[in-house]
Amino acid sequence: MALPGLRRLDHIGFTVPDLEQAHDWLVDVLGCEYMYSVGPFSSAENWMSEHLNVDPRTVLRQLRFYRCGDQAVFEVFAYEAEGRRTSVPRNSDVGGHHVALYVEDLDEAVAYLRARGVPVLGEPTVSSGPSLGQRWVYFLSPWGMHFELVSYPDGKAYDRDPSEFQR
Repeated sequence: MALPGLRRLDHIGFTVPDLEQAHDWLVDVLGCEYMYSVGPFSSAENWMSEHLNVDPRTVLRQLRFYRCGDQAVFEVFAYEAEGRRTSVPRNSDVGGHHVALYVEDLDEAVAYLRARGVPVLGEPTVSSGPSLGQRWVYFLSPWGMHFELVSYPDGKAYDRDPSEFQR
């Protein structure tokens, strides 16, 4: 059984500490297209808690939408909330995450990021097994969020012969 009507990923939402810094980085470094903004939102009732699982007194100052490449849409939040945590989870932490961006030429993209002063974590890694044919590397946003560049211009081993990797 699958989720009825599921067609595709619609967007990825994440919260940032500084909306202007995030805007500049998403547009000027990654090349995302700014789409639109909404907000602020707050509620005297429990709406924020009931619908967003945040403290009921939280203020959603603004959220902005960005298109990144052909498909990805980022929904970027800026909140005001008492007692909010400001540390970014590591990948090994519960709730840890990253956003992977597909690029045609990984080496060119890595060189571009480094030239822009973006922290790139190590050197590109060559995958194996079902992901053979793929290379990837992580990099960090100015607020410490993990992003990944990934490339497999000739496909992955799994794409060529899925039955070899299914159990």
